[in-house]
Amino acid sequence: MDQRADHEPARLERQTGASAQATMRFLLRLRERGIANVAVLRALETLPREHFVPHRHADLAWRDIALPIGCGQTMPEPYVVARMMESLDVGRTHRVLEIGAGNGFSAAILSRLAAEVLSVERFQALALAASARLAQLGIDNAKIVWGDGLELPAEIGLFDRILVQGVLKEVPASILNLLAAGGVVVFARREAIGGRARLVRLVHKPEGFVETRICECRLQRLIPGVSAAAG
Repeated sequence: MDQRADHEPARLERQTGASAQATMRFLLRLRERGIANVAVLRALETLPREHFVPHRHADLAWRDIALPIGCGQTMPEPYVVARMMESLDVGRTHRVLEIGAGNGFSAAILSRLAAEVLSVERFQALALAASARLAQLGIDNAKIVWGDGLELPAEIGLFDRILVQGVLKEVPASILNLLAAGGVVVFARREAIGGRARLVRLVHKPEGFVETRICECRLQRLIPGVSAAAG
């Protein structure tokens, strides 16, 4: 087992009875829909998703639906999260940037897959709450900061993988410039016909960026700037 998991309180890892059954049904549904990456499935299995949702929605945590998390934001359905993680193809030595931390659930998953994770959230209240959740789980290789994920200083260095948790017309140069050679960006783009959002994968090749369309999603439009709204 990953030694990073050893830092997590046993009470948050222990699942019995109905909870364990709900988790198994949850993972089976993901497998049936084509999620096959063992590392991603293991991360989803061992992270208590109910820990990341408002208490009033705890009974819905293991259903494949989006859930509200405050500040007008939502937690994407698990299938979309799993597809994003598979598409990123994160390795154990990778440095990952996430734009749009939300409740910290995706950052927690990425912490199980990568060496280092930096997650940026524009809502201060969400950033603080997400940081607290990661701390409670003993996750120390993922950091959540309050800021504008679309305007990051070049001094933060390059990343092997970048996950954009929202819809953009195109990924701005300010973000692409942070991607290392051979790196991958996953984001959502609104389609010209029908107006539906679709996950898109960009791979940084020597000849330029190679694009792959993945699946439809319901991610929200990514808004620039920062907000201190508590929601």
